[in-house]
Amino acid sequence: MSEILPADVNFTLTLAELSHCCGVSAERILVLVGEGILEPCGDTQRDWRFAARDLIRAQSALRLERDLGVNAAGAALAIELMDEVRRMRERIRVLESLMS
Repeated sequence: MSEILPADVNFTLTLAELSHCCGVSAERILVLVGEGILEPCGDTQRDWRFAARDLIRAQSALRLERDLGVNAAGAALAIELMDEVRRMRERIRVLESLMS
């Protein structure tokens, strides 16, 4: 799943804004937080702020659930694996640039 935002985009969303952007209830976002897919900053739900990357992760998780029928735990695992693949590709790119 490709990212739709550049890596340097820097904005935050409240719980209500994130749920609105994703077209789901706040309760659905809370499930994604509970599975570790999203990591809000703030002490209480009222204070939570989600980074731009959380929007991408939430949309990816919800797409996995909708299109492939995986549950939230399965989406969390898939996203974790996609993150690992992305990190490995970046490491390979850096190593290849050092070798040339």
